[in-house]
Amino acid sequence: MMRAVAISLKIPDNEAYTALVALRRLGVAADRVERAQIYFFDDVSDAAALERRVVSDETIFNPNKHRAAVLLQARPRSGEVWIEPLDARGVTVAWRLFQDDGAPVSRGVLDMATERLLCNPAIDRAITATSDDRDISTSAEY
Repeated sequence: MMRAVAISLKIPDNEAYTALVALRRLGVAADRVERAQIYFFDDVSDAAALERRVVSDETIFNPNKHRAAVLLQARPRSGEVWIEPLDARGVTVAWRLFQDDGAPVSRGVLDMATERLLCNPAIDRAITATSDDRDISTSAEY
């Protein structure tokens, strides 16, 4: 069983704030943006043991600034897109967008944010909950 762990900052995230400001200027209706790094683990059935293992790994987790969450499924949540490099040498980054009422944004808003800022299709692949992946913009897909 494949498990995914999201490691996010519990201190203010300047990169997420900068993305939020840019998205608003690009006409994307988002009120909050969260960013996390996604790590994948194979054959892990005990989520609590996995979380303990991750938080004890100093190469990816610093308890002073990070929080870890073992995801129920190894796929993006509602309002979230995972951006991974096409060359598979980098880290998968999760961007999760929220409306002003705290609910995740709609799929249309998420697609707009992905195409306008979050994903460079020349070097990245965008993965959402309802599509396995997209490495070219939807306007060019048939």
